[in-house]
Amino acid sequence: MSPAPDSHPPRKVRVLHVDDSAVMRSLLRMVLEPQPSIDIVAAAPGGQEGLAAFDRLHPDLILLDIEMPGMNGLEVLSSIRRRDRRVPVIMCSTLTSRGARITIEALARGATDYVTKPGAQNGIAQGVETLTRELIPKILALFPPESRPAPAVPPEPRLVLPPSTTHSAKIVVIGVSTGGPAALEVLLPKIPAGFPLPILIVQHMPRLFTSLLAERLNTLCPLRVREAAPDAHPEPGVVDIARGDWHLELTRDMRLRLNQNEPENFCRPSVDVLFRSAAQACSGRVLGVILTGMGSDGLAGSRAIRSAGGAIFAQDAATSIVWGMPGSVANAGLANKILPLDAIAPEILRFVASAPLHASRTEAVVR
Repeated sequence: MSPAPDSHPPRKVRVLHVDDSAVMRSLLRMVLEPQPSIDIVAAAPGGQEGLAAFDRLHPDLILLDIEMPGMNGLEVLSSIRRRDRRVPVIMCSTLTSRGARITIEALARGATDYVTKPGAQNGIAQGVETLTRELIPKILALFPPESRPAPAVPPEPRLVLPPSTTHSAKIVVIGVSTGGPAALEVLLPKIPAGFPLPILIVQHMPRLFTSLLAERLNTLCPLRVREAAPDAHPEPGVVDIARGDWHLELTRDMRLRLNQNEPENFCRPSVDVLFRSAAQACSGRVLGVILTGMGSDGLAGSRAIRSAGGAIFAQDAATSIVWGMPGSVANAGLANKILPLDAIAPEILRFVASAPLHASRTEAVVR
């Protein structure tokens, strides 16, 4: 059957790739060209050429190398952000301490996400497989099919939950992924040094990256921020960030436990692992916060917190880079409040200082 006269094929995501490495440009072409929803409109060998192509072609997405001769990736990113604050930029990073540090800086300057380049020891086939596994889901999450738009306001809850009773909460747990470093730089500096509860965070990142993220946030926040250490006691006014490639759990005697059990939701560390353990360790006296990120990690953990009597805040769609993780929680009716990013810290402070949220219905905060 032929298509209706007014039907049109889905619009492809127009990608600009900027990288001085001919090998990397070739690998990315092999990864992206087979994708029916993606079109490489240009591959630039340097920063100046990349900016010229950006101004000429107005792509939907930029894949940007970090270390290039002449104009490096950070300089290109800053120039792009002066031109356009919204176009997604995915950085291509090396899995080294230097590469991780520059990537954290790029995310703080407005990069949307990153992928790590295959190591030199990897063959072409393995490099293509690795990049396909890491990059394609991120692009598709940033550009979901128009036939399945994310709702701005979630539906009514589909299950009955007990009212939240965590005005005497013992801990705050936060889960975040895509767009997380920038979101945490908005949220955490608004929480004062005298905050009376410990804060535990799972940010989906590999090794090297999480220690550098904690180091950076520690310079920006009134709170002390550190990478989680095994057997440490969570402390009021201290933020512990899960170590890359290690699950983080809270034990019943209020210690941090790290393990390398199987990934959950393809993630290690996993938000579900942390949230479930906190719900058990604190008998539901938990405030969980789900921020921007792709996928649904945190959904099962949020259900465990709510079922135990705790509360969940979710970031709204308008301020999320990807409304996957918070969207899955909101659409399941598990969020007590759905908030824009800049309203989450003030709401956390009000929650900790106030009476319980005697509400099992979602409250969407629109500003």
